[in-house]
Amino acid sequence: MPITDQNSKAVSDIPGHLLTRPSPCFSPSGNNRVTETATVGSSPVLTCSPKTNATMVTWKIMPKFGGHCALGYRADQNKTDRTNCSDRINWKFRPDRDPTLEIRQVEIAHEGDYTCELVKTEGNFHKTYHLTVLAPPRLTLYCDDHGVPVCQAVAGKPPAQISWVLESTSTPREEAHDNGTVTVLSKFTAHSANRTNTTCIVSHPAGNQSKSIACRPPGKLPSVFCFNTCFLFHRLCHKTKPPETAPTHSPQDDTVEVEPYTTYVQKENIIYNSVSDLTAGQNLPQRLSPAT
Repeated sequence: MPITDQNSKAVSDIPGHLLTRPSPCFSPSGNNRVTETATVGSSPVLTCSPKTNATMVTWKIMPKFGGHCALGYRADQNKTDRTNCSDRINWKFRPDRDPTLEIRQVEIAHEGDYTCELVKTEGNFHKTYHLTVLAPPRLTLYCDDHGVPVCQAVAGKPPAQISWVLESTSTPREEAHDNGTVTVLSKFTAHSANRTNTTCIVSHPAGNQSKSIACRPPGKLPSVFCFNTCFLFHRLCHKTKPPETAPTHSPQDDTVEVEPYTTYVQKENIIYNSVSDLTAGQNLPQRLSPAT
């Protein structure tokens, strides 16, 4: 026997039977399934129908991780119900006026399917959202022990793409985490030795980031410092001359220098001796000398 409108209404009041009756608004082509994207920490809003006048509204949440939960409202009893849903998942407004759902401070664990089901006098309606949560990576850039720039996009979802302003031939490495995020690591391996200004660019659906760093191989002085140091030593080497040694004098040279005085003394002695001989021969006192 076909189900009458009265029996149909009675069956519709049972939440477990909401999907048993075909909805006139249902489209087999999948037009009632929408992909929604949100970023970790945001508060996405999922609408069901701007104007309801529904006798019953049910949100069925089937996350990828964890148990299912449901929110319900019955107009005939003006009553809401919650089953296994956290406080972050709740009605945004009064469900009798607007059955919009809000997820406060969304996390990766909230990913999954969110289906709104309406029961109206003219039939049933449902709309499903497939919620995808993006996790922006944390960018870190540093120099390793060999003076090579290393760029990391930590805990991103989906995995980030890393590129360098100076082209690099490195192959990024990925490390998956239990919460669904992925850390990507890339080392700058360009053939150019000029690493004074290397920039890492991280591309991600949640937003792009970039950082720059200057790395130098260990034990190698910067070229500018080497140039200045070498130039300074070059100047010092040309300005500093070896000290000139004092001329050495042989004993023979010293004799020549004192010869005038020695000769003078010898001549004085010759004169003195001559006077002495003269006075002695004339029997005169030595202090009286004959006039010359």
